[in-house]
Amino acid sequence: MAPRILLARHGQTEWSVKGNHTGRTDIPLLDTGRAGAKLLGERLRRGPWAQLPGLEVRTSPLVRARETCEIAGFGDRAELWDALMEWDYGAYEGMTPAEIKAIRPDWFIWRDGVPEGETLAELSARADEIVAWARSADRDVLVFAHGHILRALGARWLGEDVSFAARVRLDPTSLSVLGWAYGAPAIERWNDTGHLDR
Repeated sequence: MAPRILLARHGQTEWSVKGNHTGRTDIPLLDTGRAGAKLLGERLRRGPWAQLPGLEVRTSPLVRARETCEIAGFGDRAELWDALMEWDYGAYEGMTPAEIKAIRPDWFIWRDGVPEGETLAELSARADEIVAWARSADRDVLVFAHGHILRALGARWLGEDVSFAARVRLDPTSLSVLGWAYGAPAIERWNDTGHLDR
């Protein structure tokens, strides 16, 4: 069996609702984020997932991802991994896109990056590290992390430049699956929030 990687984005936080760039600031989940994490966990315990026996689980150490992992029911199986932390936004940490565009009108994060933070090349290298780990054995893996690092991971899984991540949005508490089609890396599921419709 070719290994797949399941991506769980953390639940809603105060900053994700407002659109603030939340990199390394440790913001907890809102009640809606906790409720979404519970629904995500319930979904992963039903078919076709059925708790995925033998699944290896890792989570970003930031509280919003770690809490999502724990509420979803995978905290006792999860290993903390710094590679899954969100993009370090440097000088743009905590700012909204509108606030950034007020000082840099033509700014586009997937082209221009961020000042005083992590470069696009560094973000891509972290995504590559996660891809290499996920493909290293014949088992599926599940990660709990953040919007931009997971989008970068999706791009690099497909062999695309990290800037491809601009084309794949990812909502809080979504479930995505990166797998294979005809022997090549493929997206099996992306930004699936069906569990939140209940």
